[in-house]
Amino acid sequence: METYCIVRPEHLNHQGYLFGGQLLKWVDEYAWLAAARDFPGYIIVTRAMDDISFSRRVCNGSILRFEITHVLQGQSSVTYSVVVCTSNSASQSEIMVFSTKVTFVSIDEKGAKVKLPQRDMTVPVEVDSDL
Repeated sequence: METYCIVRPEHLNHQGYLFGGQLLKWVDEYAWLAAARDFPGYIIVTRAMDDISFSRRVCNGSILRFEITHVLQGQSSVTYSVVVCTSNSASQSEIMVFSTKVTFVSIDEKGAKVKLPQRDMTVPVEVDSDL
């Protein structure tokens, strides 16, 4: 899954760059959206995020591209890789500003783990032409 967002003044820290907490919020939210689409009808909650290391600062007005990829599935958990890039306006190339892995777990209403169906993530999803 791929999605984009723009960095606005309300997303900035006291030094005028993207606040790290805001970036983590987006990473968690967009990775959750990928998991929710892959496992409809299941309650999916964040279990863990791997290394959190901010490699570059991000300026106001930057357009961020989030690339979310399914990488691993267990019995009740699923892990996604998240890579965040921004465009370099001078060279039209992209620069990676952040990457991590986010693991989610499927639970029931009482918080007990629920087994997820095994999915072959390499097979394209069929689209209902009636939609």
